[in-house]
Amino acid sequence: MSVQSDQMTLEVQEDLDWIALLDEYDYARPQRGELREGMVMQIEDNGVLVSIGTKREGVIPAQDLRQMGDEFLSTLTVGETIQVYVQEPENRDGDLILSLTMVQVAKDWEYAEQLFKDGGITRCKVIGFNKGGLLVQFNRIRGFVPASQVAQLHGRTAAEERQQALQKMVNQEIPLKVIEVDRERNRLVLSERSATQEWRKAQKQRLLTELQPGDVLSGRVNQLTNFGAFIDLGGADGLAHISELSWQRVNHPREVLQPGQELKVVVVEIDRDRERIGLSVRQLQANPWDSIDQRYTLGQLVSGPVTNVTPFGAFVQVEEAVEGLIHASELDVDPQTQPRDVLQPGQSVTAKVISLDRQRQRMGLSLRRMAENGQIEDEEAEGGEPVAVAEEAVVAEA
Repeated sequence: MSVQSDQMTLEVQEDLDWIALLDEYDYARPQRGELREGMVMQIEDNGVLVSIGTKREGVIPAQDLRQMGDEFLSTLTVGETIQVYVQEPENRDGDLILSLTMVQVAKDWEYAEQLFKDGGITRCKVIGFNKGGLLVQFNRIRGFVPASQVAQLHGRTAAEERQQALQKMVNQEIPLKVIEVDRERNRLVLSERSATQEWRKAQKQRLLTELQPGDVLSGRVNQLTNFGAFIDLGGADGLAHISELSWQRVNHPREVLQPGQELKVVVVEIDRDRERIGLSVRQLQANPWDSIDQRYTLGQLVSGPVTNVTPFGAFVQVEEAVEGLIHASELDVDPQTQPRDVLQPGQSVTAKVISLDRQRQRMGLSLRRMAENGQIEDEEAEGGEPVAVAEEAVVAEA
């Protein structure tokens, strides 16, 4: 009896050990989407057998292998440890189907999830578009950028204009930020707008730290306003005040600049506390007042259009960036004459230079003295005595 009892006890123990072993296998049973380490057991024309520590070996189909390329296949050897993706834990034939290409896809999803978690920025190529937005290639995953997340579009953009803008972006590489990852639904949503905003913020901080007054930069006109032009310096905007756009009088920046125009600017001011960068366009141009006395002399006659009429006089454009002032007292021999009664904007006049101040950039002109000179010349031609009186008057006025 004791021998039979011992035999029964041994059989029961073996059964328990086998159940435990099966439980262990069940615990290690592969699940779809898992990444597993495996050993190459056999390489055949129709596929590769790989052991991943389960009851049966898995198969990497030949079609999947071909996608890895000839170079990879030429280096694959029996006994090598590789990482595989569980594509089908059991197909209709009972086979465990593995994949090498899906390993890379799985890693791309992991990378996308990490970017989403960290708020990182990546760059992707635009491969297409539809009514809703852009299609981009995120490594081996296709991602989507909604039109609302495209930096150059806004809610008021017309449908036709929006489609044209999206089409122009095809084949471009753009910065993107991951805003949604749903691996189960194969859904990856990204934003160019968020990525651009963060990138520009970082670039602005860098520029504010590194720039110094006097630095010359290349920029692009981003926006024109009544008070100046915002220039994109490659991640941050600087402001060129209207007075710093040209040496000539500028009523509106659009008279000398156009949106999108490329140009050189010089940094004139940096306010790091207020995060502002002051720029100048005109300081890179020759100042015509520096050589004004080489081109004009007192008594010289100059001509040009009237640019502005004020109660105290009228401004005349002598050359592109030089204006002279005809003071109200220099308009006519009648002291009661008002500037608006004599001159109008756009009217072409000829006047006499009566003062030059290179330092203060001022030129004084006169119409009255031209008239007086004309009167003197007429009286001299007649031989009359009033000539001397007229000459004294001119000297006194001068």
